[in-house]
Amino acid sequence: MTYAERIESKVPEVTLTFWILKIAATTLGETGGDTVTMTLNWGYLAGTALFLTLLVVLVALQISAKKFHPFVYWATIIASTTAGTTMADFADRSLGIGYAGGSTLLFICLMATLVAWYWSQGSISVNTVITPKVEAFYWVAITFSQTLGTALGDWVADSTGYEHGAFVFAAGLALLAAAFFTNVSRVFLFWAAFILTRPLGASVGDFLDKPVSAGGLAFSRPIASAIIAAFIILCILVLPQRAGRHPGEPATAA
Repeated sequence: MTYAERIESKVPEVTLTFWILKIAATTLGETGGDTVTMTLNWGYLAGTALFLTLLVVLVALQISAKKFHPFVYWATIIASTTAGTTMADFADRSLGIGYAGGSTLLFICLMATLVAWYWSQGSISVNTVITPKVEAFYWVAITFSQTLGTALGDWVADSTGYEHGAFVFAAGLALLAAAFFTNVSRVFLFWAAFILTRPLGASVGDFLDKPVSAGGLAFSRPIASAIIAAFIILCILVLPQRAGRHPGEPATAA
């Protein structure tokens, strides 16, 4: 009898829970990154070095894991978005190329990663993340996506204000959600949504720590980070998640 094996991935299924946690993680990345680089005054270069080191350690742990672990996975996502915050700030400001230059550079890096992944594996779908090599491509693409989203968010917020920026990116996500019910590629929709949720989360972070006079809640960055971290932990404990499943090669059983 012929059947298709089902292979569990070490990344979660892309459900509403996934996107709730993704937006919360990007919010924490914004407030956490700014806490280190601005509140603690480490600067963008030292902050980037710190969070990239943490990211490398967590990616290695994620790849070496035998199955999906929600806390390990989301800790790695948080590390990627926090590193993305400091990397984008370093590209935009310390390199002197501005928001447009930083966004363009990061877009090229992301596209190069996705193209290399596709040429190597024949797909850039997250449903294929089941081997260490594909996981490595996945996490590099995730990190560049987070960094690009940060740069885009900063660019729009600097031009229009963070409230208007939140509306712009929320509208973009609404269009992607509507496109889900059409024939638009699911792979394209995932990566586009992954990028756009990053600046939306950053806008939420700005809302938490901006002064009341600027329309925010005036929490300090460390307190805002603690609130979001507690929310993420609660979501992981309460909301259902399971590993994504990927159809394996057909096999024959006696």
